[in-house]
Amino acid sequence: MKKIIRNIILVVAVLVVLVGAAGALVVTQENEYTIVRQFGRVVQVHDTAGLSFKVPFIQDTQKLPNTVLLYDLPVSDVITKDKKTMVADSFVLWRISDPQKFIQTLNSSVSNAESRLSTLVYNSMKNTISGMNQSEVISGRDGELAGAIKAGVTGLEQYGIELIAVETKRLDLPDDNKEAVYQRMISERNNIAAQYTAEGESEAQKIRSETDKEVEIMLSEAKAQAEVLQAEGEAEYMRILSDAYADEERAEFYNFVRGLDAAKASLANGENVLFLGPDSPLAEIFYENGMTEAVPAE
Repeated sequence: MKKIIRNIILVVAVLVVLVGAAGALVVTQENEYTIVRQFGRVVQVHDTAGLSFKVPFIQDTQKLPNTVLLYDLPVSDVITKDKKTMVADSFVLWRISDPQKFIQTLNSSVSNAESRLSTLVYNSMKNTISGMNQSEVISGRDGELAGAIKAGVTGLEQYGIELIAVETKRLDLPDDNKEAVYQRMISERNNIAAQYTAEGESEAQKIRSETDKEVEIMLSEAKAQAEVLQAEGEAEYMRILSDAYADEERAEFYNFVRGLDAAKASLANGENVLFLGPDSPLAEIFYENGMTEAVPAE
């Protein structure tokens, strides 16, 4: 009986040791903080992955996320500098940077942290957009606006929170204002198109006028050049004739050729009778060949 009791005590002791060892072992993952508390007070924070130990039955542990968290902000209305209402739908990326402050100020609650982020980011967004016109908000939404909103969020250090980024998913007009804005935009684009068309037609008319003027100048210059060439040709023609008539032998030949041209011209309109005087160079040819009457021209 004593041996049985001794074995039971030994087993119980081993179980107690195993339970104590298991309760003393702390496992920390890559994406989490392990908070060690003793009687509710934080005594140790493990922020690196691995194994650690705590005092069993006296100390307990709590886990907090050690990674980048995403919080989708509630959709809210903001008013621009030119009194235009816009609907903002954004989200933030954040992380716990100081677990001690996070526990002390926010009671270790991620929900409390998100509520505080929502308030601070909305206030910064409202202040930033209220100092910008609607066109400036739309043109700066890709990066400048998000950077300005993020820079306006202050005081998160006291909560042990780090704000990594503020991103806008949608920044649009309220549904009841969209149609009026679209119609105004269409009207403005039509006015711009009409202005471009008028400017194009004016430029085209200017180009046509300049082209017509250049064509007239070129035609005038070409005509003047043609007249000069014609005058030079006629002068050359007269010079050649003068040279030809200066030689008696050539003069007689050219007189004969001109007589033939005259006879040809006289018979051009269906006439088949040619009258020549006895002193005509052509008549001399016919007299020399024994002809006393004129013959039809070939």
